[in-house]
Amino acid sequence: MPDAPRYLADAALRDLLSANLRSFDVVAAGAEGLRRAAVAVAVVGAEDEEARFVFTERSSRLTHHAGQFALPGGRIDPGETPERTALRELEEEVGLRVDEDGLLGRLDDFTTRSGFVMTPVVVWGGPPGRLEGNPGEVEAVHEIPLAVLDGPDVPHLETIPESDRPVLSIPLGDGESIWTPAGAILYQLREVGLHGRGTRVAHFEQPLFAWR
Repeated sequence: MPDAPRYLADAALRDLLSANLRSFDVVAAGAEGLRRAAVAVAVVGAEDEEARFVFTERSSRLTHHAGQFALPGGRIDPGETPERTALRELEEEVGLRVDEDGLLGRLDDFTTRSGFVMTPVVVWGGPPGRLEGNPGEVEAVHEIPLAVLDGPDVPHLETIPESDRPVLSIPLGDGESIWTPAGAILYQLREVGLHGRGTRVAHFEQPLFAWR
């Protein structure tokens, strides 16, 4: 992990993310026969702090994907936009309330092995205060410096015999990683939001434990 901040949570970073996302031509996935969901890619931090992204460790008591790392999110309710869902789930899961002025843009839809089309919504969360996970859904809430996404081993790619597509993950150190789909979404946040590159991620595979 870097010794010094590379991205401060200031107006310059917010403007950079907003401009790059506005100019990005988002690819929307077809959802026939699939369920629609939205996730919040929340960037947080006070003006003089290092910018961080928020993710959760799902409760071990959940029926599906228990204990996995994930971005705050959930199913899109009838009549909701992905943006509204992302903001609602962000507040429900980790207690971070953001109004619509904090919406920065979208990344590409990602179709999961578990039958969802996920729409990533990038959110500027500002100073987050104390984030606490909803005990019914979240085991722990983590804030990780954005600089991790620029690490020399990002993205980490692996092959598996069950697929001809590479499995992508974001190494966090100490043997921990964020795997696709969240890993692919965060990698695209780096490529598009931070560096203005039109990198696509829909082709990346998920690890076998996420295929259910």
